[in-house]
Amino acid sequence: MRIIGGTAGRRLLKVPKGFDVRPTPDLVRQAIFNSLGARVVSARVLELFAGTGALSLECLSRGAASAVCVEKSNHHADFLRQNFVNARFSASQLQVRVQDAFAALAQLAAAGHQFDLILADPPYGEKNVGRRSTSFAQQLLDDPHLPSLLVRDGLFVLGHSKRDTLELPEFWRETKKLKHGDTVMRFVQAAG
Repeated sequence: MRIIGGTAGRRLLKVPKGFDVRPTPDLVRQAIFNSLGARVVSARVLELFAGTGALSLECLSRGAASAVCVEKSNHHADFLRQNFVNARFSASQLQVRVQDAFAALAQLAAAGHQFDLILADPPYGEKNVGRRSTSFAQQLLDDPHLPSLLVRDGLFVLGHSKRDTLELPEFWRETKKLKHGDTVMRFVQAAG
């Protein structure tokens, strides 16, 4: 795994051994950032289920102002911090919150924080034919705090398995969908 583009392009990212973390693949990240283009420049970024921090580090490499990474595992957060140091970004650009993503959403919303870009590629849910998804991706879409964390015209980019059929609540509108292998990336904005 590596950072694909920008000032830290080609720097390798450390990834924990085993199957506890599933970093967003290079080709998927490349498609995401080709779609985002200049939207990343000077953006305030929130990454949920951050894992190695690959999405946030890609944003910082491409000119984002700052990133807040939320990762529940202390072990994974250590890898994220190592990747940040190895990429040589300014210490003021990154905040790592070691906590549950949904608790962080509530706290960030209560504190009035807002972001230009929110990224999440959580652990995949299972196939859900004939029933509503219970995956982390669906839970994020359903979370009432998340839309308030986006600035006007802010963008939420959400990854999920193509087997996981999600329902888009009425407070979101989809602007784009990318498919690559088993991965689907949805670009959504707060409706209204």
